[in-house]
Amino acid sequence: MGKGKISVMIADDHVLMREGLKQLLELENDIDVIIQAGDGKEAVDRAVEYNPDVILLDINMPNMNGIDVLRRLKDLGVKSNVIMLTIHEDKEYLFETMKIGADGYVLKDSDADSLIKAIRDVNDGKTYIQPSIASMLVEGIGQGDAEGNKGLEKIRLLTKREYEVLTLIAEGLNNKDIADRLYISEKTVKNHVSSIFKKIEVNDRIQAAIFAFKNNIKKI
Repeated sequence: MGKGKISVMIADDHVLMREGLKQLLELENDIDVIIQAGDGKEAVDRAVEYNPDVILLDINMPNMNGIDVLRRLKDLGVKSNVIMLTIHEDKEYLFETMKIGADGYVLKDSDADSLIKAIRDVNDGKTYIQPSIASMLVEGIGQGDAEGNKGLEKIRLLTKREYEVLTLIAEGLNNKDIADRLYISEKTVKNHVSSIFKKIEVNDRIQAAIFAFKNNIKKI
């Protein structure tokens, strides 16, 4: 593997899908597909053995589905960033993977640029939600008047700076990028993020981003 390359594992039960993705990704000079897995159990074993930078993980796989694989990887302390590969019908599973802590979501029929951007973003510590998936999740959450009012109440708890930080979290920026954008220290950003999570009652950046999309939070 070349120096500085992003090591990737592809976990999908379809051989043609794996091979197609491998050929596509290896056209990029900074990405190296180092291992593949054809089912969930194999994905866990190989992730532990090879410790890739990024794992592309299909939600629907035999011998342990993608959700269980993700949960197992978290339990084992595997540090790889995980991008869930999904189709529109997997909506109900996405909420579960959000809770467990996936780093990105990409549709299996998305264009190459979206997938490559997702890999680079999560490798840099950012989150990536394909826009069409974000819209689907927001629709799936469902927002009646009571829930909408609750969201507004939470937003009102945010300071102007916290609101600004939340918009940047929704863009997928990590703490360092936010600090650079706002000309504040990374430690200050970390404190803002912790406060935001508490006020809007979420556990991670993906959930915070979905909250922002759902409540139509815009840049100031």
